[in-house]
Amino acid sequence: MLRRLLDKLGHRSRLTLTLGAALLLLLPFGVDLALGRGWVRITDFALLYIMLALGLNIVVGYAGLLDLGYIAFFAVGAYTYALLGSPQFGLHWPVWLVLPLGAGLSCLFGILLGAPTLRLRGDYLAIVTLGFGEIVRIFLNNLNGPVNITNGPQGISRIDPVAVGSFSLGSTQQLAGVAFPSVHLYYYLFLACTLLVILVSLRLEKSRIGRAWMAIREDEVAAEAMGINTRNIKLLAFAMGATFGGLSGGLFAGFQGFVSPESFGLMESIMILCMVVLGGMGNIGGVVLGGVLLVLLPEALRHGAGPVQQLLFGKIFIDPESLRMLLFGLALIVVMLVRPAGLWPSGRRQRELTAADGVAQQEQETVYDASR
Repeated sequence: MLRRLLDKLGHRSRLTLTLGAALLLLLPFGVDLALGRGWVRITDFALLYIMLALGLNIVVGYAGLLDLGYIAFFAVGAYTYALLGSPQFGLHWPVWLVLPLGAGLSCLFGILLGAPTLRLRGDYLAIVTLGFGEIVRIFLNNLNGPVNITNGPQGISRIDPVAVGSFSLGSTQQLAGVAFPSVHLYYYLFLACTLLVILVSLRLEKSRIGRAWMAIREDEVAAEAMGINTRNIKLLAFAMGATFGGLSGGLFAGFQGFVSPESFGLMESIMILCMVVLGGMGNIGGVVLGGVLLVLLPEALRHGAGPVQQLLFGKIFIDPESLRMLLFGLALIVVMLVRPAGLWPSGRRQRELTAADGVAQQEQETVYDASR
């Protein structure tokens, strides 16, 4: 398949693809030299969030189902890895077994969430999924008695790093005479998983299932009248999105080495939804762009707000953390006012908004004419 894809590309496209691949491979070393190793770690988190946003894009962007509890699937994958790969139960299962198991359990939870909500739409679906996310977080927070399973609010620590045999990503490794620190190794693993998720999303978008999701998003009644099994297709959307979330959660647990219920709050779900909406719902490139911006921009504001105030005023008037969230919120408002379809919307989504604006304008003119 890869050979057929390359054959279809022109010389300029192949050159662009080669340069892009080289840039991605060398990125952690460049970031390490220019900004420090802490920013490589932030880049790793950006890739994790991109995977999460791509999973939510299937539910929200393709199928049009508003899900505010998506972080629950992330939590299921993370705690599955933590419980089976830590001293909590004395189990240290291999990563090739734990990661698929976490993704499978998340898929099951996605079906359990989707089954009772098949008849709900819009705000009602959002409220139910919001409640589901909070139930999972509270459940994990209180599952330390009478039998201690999740260690409650203290979380689970000393989680095994991702390792294949004796090759562990939790320590520096020498490859071909080059030292690869742990954050660099995790970067390449997350990059490979992100590219895999992007490939699956692209194939789904062009498939019959993807077209069925989009038909349901446009008009569920019309889609059902055309013979689409809306029940199974909507359940499949929840299952696929949850699977990507569970995979990301397992990788997060192995990378972080610690999980607690505080990592899976409502604000995390809102942040992932903002990545999809800001970048452009239904467009994979837009979702990737939104994930990168919403992870890197807050960190840039966190590090830059204090020095800028010191430079301009000679002292810090507003706490950098508070100012960071203020500027972040203002940036989101401005983008949504200027680019309501997102920074990089899909062509279909942009046409929908343009048509909706035209209909609204026509209705306003009709009302105005009638009032005269």
